[in-house]
Amino acid sequence: MEHTVTFRLKHPEGSEAEVDFLSAAAKLASLPGVKDFQIRRQVSPKNSHTFGISMNFDSEEALQGYCDHPRHLEFVGNRWIPEVEDFQEADFKAL
Repeated sequence: MEHTVTFRLKHPEGSEAEVDFLSAAAKLASLPGVKDFQIRRQVSPKNSHTFGISMNFDSEEALQGYCDHPRHLEFVGNRWIPEVEDFQEADFKAL
């Protein structure tokens, strides 16, 4: 199961605030069940989002455990909501 999110920050590109946010987001890779964690810069002119985060999980239950984890919830409340301007989230299951 792949969990992805693309987003645009409120911070200027290359700013200290942008770097700090991405550093904080990278710490989510250490949560239980997270595999293949990646943060990427989006470069297509067809999409207004500037970053993407993706990660894999062995099951829907593992993904739900990540979503419910206190450190994830803290990141969402303290960093994501105040600092992200727009986002799109998707979860994919292999066919």
